[in-house]
Amino acid sequence: MPHFYRFLLPAMWLAWAVYWWALSRSVKPAARREPVVSRFLHIVPLALGVLLLLRPGIPLPFLGERLMPPALWQFWTGAALTLAGLLFTVWARVHIGRNWSGIVTVKEGHELITSGPYRFVRHPIYTGLLLAFAGSALARGDWSAVLAFALVFLALWRKLKLEERWMREHFGDMYQAYTQRAAALIPFVF
Repeated sequence: MPHFYRFLLPAMWLAWAVYWWALSRSVKPAARREPVVSRFLHIVPLALGVLLLLRPGIPLPFLGERLMPPALWQFWTGAALTLAGLLFTVWARVHIGRNWSGIVTVKEGHELITSGPYRFVRHPIYTGLLLAFAGSALARGDWSAVLAFALVFLALWRKLKLEERWMREHFGDMYQAYTQRAAALIPFVF
């Protein structure tokens, strides 16, 4: 493939990461914070997933095997899904504002956000990330990308379960009512 194709997805992910880092500087202080050991249980698989997706040529030969022959439709569909997922996370990040955290926390003055993408799913950042990883995996088309997606899904699922428990504890019936209106990850489904 021409160089353009090799650099498009990494450029999208890099632009997203720079934006994410810039916004992470202005968040509310945490009133309750996830313990370090618990953090590692989702950070390590997430990091492995990112490494598998971004680093071609993993030394295990079967991971580099393609699922199907490379095709432009596959690349461009994957790139479009990646972009859509990343933009969805940005929309969610704008709506959650200063309540956002990269780790599981309850913020001082924590607010329950139910507007924007939070109307449709309770964890739209995870929804967007999963869509972006699925798109990148499709564009790559090899087993390492599939494994990367699976690791990211498991990491985010574990984190989601902990966040759900903490939100129920913090917001009580208000959060329970919210769970009846909005799906966890897939709008109107799950």
